[in-house]
Amino acid sequence: MAEIRAGRIVGWRRLSKILAIFRVVPEDDSQFPPFEAGQYIALKRDNCLLTMRVKEGNEVRYVPDLDDQGVQKRGPVTHSYSIASAPFEAERDNHLEFYVVLEGKSEALLGRFTESLFRIDREGDERVAYVDRIVGDFTLARRAAGFEHVLMVGTGTGLAPFVSMIKQLHDEAKRQPPGVRYTLLHTNRTLEELAYHRELLEIEAAQSFDFVYVPSVSRPTARDRGDPQLGVGRANNILRYILDLPALEGQVIAPQLPRDRSLAMLRNRIVSSSTVVMACGNPEGMADINWIATQAGMRFEKEEW
Repeated sequence: MAEIRAGRIVGWRRLSKILAIFRVVPEDDSQFPPFEAGQYIALKRDNCLLTMRVKEGNEVRYVPDLDDQGVQKRGPVTHSYSIASAPFEAERDNHLEFYVVLEGKSEALLGRFTESLFRIDREGDERVAYVDRIVGDFTLARRAAGFEHVLMVGTGTGLAPFVSMIKQLHDEAKRQPPGVRYTLLHTNRTLEELAYHRELLEIEAAQSFDFVYVPSVSRPTARDRGDPQLGVGRANNILRYILDLPALEGQVIAPQLPRDRSLAMLRNRIVSSSTVVMACGNPEGMADINWIATQAGMRFEKEEW
């Protein structure tokens, strides 16, 4: 069984009320295990609000676990997260970076682990433990081997494994460029929440390997609509538009590509027989992207633990 090691959260940075980026460093002189871009690690916090699983008929839901005084209990919770930093960064700087969302269906029932993270702003508790093992098979070697084009589609914090992959590819391309095309579609609600946006644009501009980045926002402002490097709409509808498939019914915002991204160029990149679609994000979006890939005759791979 893998050892539990003590760590510390550093560089906590809120992108919005519900999104943040942070790093974990070991508390001692230990090194993180080697890993491949796309893998994940389990983190543990001891001061998390606890919930109980309740079954009513065929419905299962979670409710606050209260003590005799009606106060919600606190205790340890372990949660796995995809690593957003690249393997070369972890080896060089000995930290792991994460891009997380404050989970929860309501203010009264927030995600147990992420609720404790988002208390850092006011409580300053930076303690965190981690399982000394990094696992997962959502990697390029295991999911994209043999394909000439890898189409990555991330929604929200589903960008995390892809930004790790792109940064690692960029670093390795300095020595040997990969003979594969990579296209990344990423959507979040706002420009501030996109995360890694400028870094990905810089990697694309460096042209160290064949990489195209297509960012978009689902709640555009006038500023966003005026940005030639920013598209509008959800990632699945952007993909539907590129592949000339109808948008989902009920979508208020028509998908628009960044003005500096040619529709013809993107369509030329996506040759169905040689493209694998790798997707990570919310289940509803992933289900639609699976359908899109099937309609287009492309292989579909998604992150799931």
